[in-house]
Amino acid sequence: MLSKLVSRQVLNHGLRLTNRTSSTAAQQKIVGDRNPEIKHQKLFINNEFVDANSKSVFEVLNPASGDVIAEVADASEKDVDRAVKAAKEAFRLGSEWRRMDPAARGSLLYKLADLIERDRAYLAALETVNNGKPFKDSYNVDIPHCVAVLRYYAGWPDKMNGKVLPVGGDFFSYTRREPIGVVGQIIPWNFPMILLCWKIGPSVAAGCTTVIKLDEHTPLTGLYTAKLIKEAGFPPGVINIISGDGPHCGASLVKHPDVHKIAFTGSTQVGKIIGAEAAKLVKRTTLELGGKSPNIVFADCDLDTAVEMSHFALFFNQGQCCCAGSRTYVEEKIYDEFVQRSVERAKTRKVGDPFDDSTEQGPQISQEQMDKILDLIESGRNGGAKLHVGGKRQGDKGFFVQPTVFSDVNDDHRIAREEIFGPVMQILKFKTTDEVIERANDSDYGLAASVFTKDLDKAIVVSNGLRAGSVWVNTYDNFDPAAPFGGFKQSGLGREKSEYSLDSYTETKCVTIKISERNS
Repeated sequence: MLSKLVSRQVLNHGLRLTNRTSSTAAQQKIVGDRNPEIKHQKLFINNEFVDANSKSVFEVLNPASGDVIAEVADASEKDVDRAVKAAKEAFRLGSEWRRMDPAARGSLLYKLADLIERDRAYLAALETVNNGKPFKDSYNVDIPHCVAVLRYYAGWPDKMNGKVLPVGGDFFSYTRREPIGVVGQIIPWNFPMILLCWKIGPSVAAGCTTVIKLDEHTPLTGLYTAKLIKEAGFPPGVINIISGDGPHCGASLVKHPDVHKIAFTGSTQVGKIIGAEAAKLVKRTTLELGGKSPNIVFADCDLDTAVEMSHFALFFNQGQCCCAGSRTYVEEKIYDEFVQRSVERAKTRKVGDPFDDSTEQGPQISQEQMDKILDLIESGRNGGAKLHVGGKRQGDKGFFVQPTVFSDVNDDHRIAREEIFGPVMQILKFKTTDEVIERANDSDYGLAASVFTKDLDKAIVVSNGLRAGSVWVNTYDNFDPAAPFGGFKQSGLGREKSEYSLDSYTETKCVTIKISERNS
């Protein structure tokens, strides 16, 4: 019963963010189209759908079956250059975009949000077919969150103010917040629509133009959104959307001399490569990278809530979350009971057809990802951790992995240090508050963390002591658009969402004018 209540809370939160859909709608069963028409497979450059320069394409799979569902244009360096030229022309001084009133930019974002909301069922079905996540999550969480994010940023363009500065002497001095210019944005495969909107929102609000590279595993919803961008009335070249791989298409975008900023969401390994390349031209970067987030459960918590939310923190989205609560530290007094309850909950987790309303967990994104997860599970077995449930591939079709729970995990186990990005829960034991803070911080990552306790003082002390960009107390994955998200240490640079994200899309210019006389 508690799992149903928590699930309903998650769905209601996603819908609540739209401010237009009642909470009861979150509980309705919407039947998704298992075979949505794939309408756009070409590159979107300068408001037109075009073939790749070489006419080359790549196959896109349905991870639930492993079947090919589309062939999508494969962008090369020449295609990147075409898209950047379009963005550069749209950003030209005196262009329609540069001359547009700030409030009008906001109106375009509102319109795009309305169109995504209009096509919510289609986009959710397409996201599920291409990514594998349960349709009920695509429909009730992902797409409503996209709408909420765009509406949040739609209110910002006419509120980004400079300041008049109290300088000495006979001078008048002020600052302007100006758009940084042409932005290259690279989207991962785990939340294709959400992270597309996280990137579009601040870029448009700030007045930048952009070239967005979609991940080659999940380009379909992004390419359809390109059609909605044109329908919303964005001028040509403001938002260009291309599909292609990282080593060629993504690298060309990062290295392009006319791209002034790179915003990347993905692995820490690739983020380091991008950061090094961007530094060669002193490009601004926002890097939202990997994590190994500690989830700390104290003995004085509400145990029912802690068990269910810890399950959600790890297993949501098939465990394919950069901020997954993937190191579950449980106080010694309740450790055995917590493990037992977590194992029982994992046993009830339904894995299977993502269009079945009772399914909680779909497939992993690819064969490669599934194999990586299974290898790390084997390392846990070999390292002496206790496997309670799962640990294997589920079925022989698609890329499904059984929900897996380990106990007796040590901090030096690979499963406790490496980002698994899959449905594998590791439960570690601790005795004291100081001890768990030190162990939680003993990681190269610092993306997120959580604390479960009824003691407010303890919650504040632990939250302040954790080296993480987001700390959730008695909850997890609260992603309101007004709240910033980003990491410490090797989990990245800069922030997504919220007012803070706008700083990385603007430059501050100071203008000082000599005047004949200054008076106070």
